[in-house]
Amino acid sequence: MNKGFVILAQNTVDCDYVKCAEVLAASIRKAMPNSNITLVTDNVDHSKYFDYVVALPYGDLEPNSEWKLSNDWQIYEASPYEFTIKLEADMYLPTSVDYWWEVLQNKEIVISETIRDFRGNISNSTFYRNFICNNNLPNVYNALTYFKKGNLAEKFFQTCKTCFEDWNSVTSEFKCNINEPPTTDWVYSIACLLQGVENTTLPNFNAFSMVHMKQYINDLLSEDWTKECVYEISNNGIRVNTYPQLYPFHYHIKNFSDILLDECT
Repeated sequence: MNKGFVILAQNTVDCDYVKCAEVLAASIRKAMPNSNITLVTDNVDHSKYFDYVVALPYGDLEPNSEWKLSNDWQIYEASPYEFTIKLEADMYLPTSVDYWWEVLQNKEIVISETIRDFRGNISNSTFYRNFICNNNLPNVYNALTYFKKGNLAEKFFQTCKTCFEDWNSVTSEFKCNINEPPTTDWVYSIACLLQGVENTTLPNFNAFSMVHMKQYINDLLSEDWTKECVYEISNNGIRVNTYPQLYPFHYHIKNFSDILLDECT
């Protein structure tokens, strides 16, 4: 089975996303030593932590932007694998998720619908999802995306490309702030709707899930959970307020990668 993890990471003035991707790759390698891992980026000098480093096939389409989300659709063509799990860079993998492949392989594309708080509870918070809720769109999270090369997945990412390139036309059909740029979650949600939710999700597989450390998902007092929660990092993974993290950990506070890098490498 030609399979692997792909991480898209482009550095900005404010964030070293490639370093985040290195932390994620190191954690994957620790939890699943035989995994294949590819970095997709606009800077091909980084290779220590990856099996492959692949340049964006069409280059950086937003060179002057600090939020380069519209390059995401290139992940389909960039992936060197027949079966791919795409992960967002600012994540950490505390335990093996190797069993995902066996469940996902019979689908052409699956976007995660399930997030959890650090206690392991499935969260139904929609605080950050006004666009999706206001338009009754599929509540999906692009941070965990599986696809295998084929017509449906190719069409899905082409739909994402079209949405990013012609967002003004998209906004005319949906309730939204026309001055607000599209996020990847919004675009994936629209593509899921157009391609069919039944074709792009796997509702009964809620283990295809991540812990999301944003404030209102975790009932915290601020967005910077690192200043509010007690966390422990060891060879056994991460604990937050004594809760062991059993799913991919979307830490979201980017400088937490500095702490993780010392532990993972």
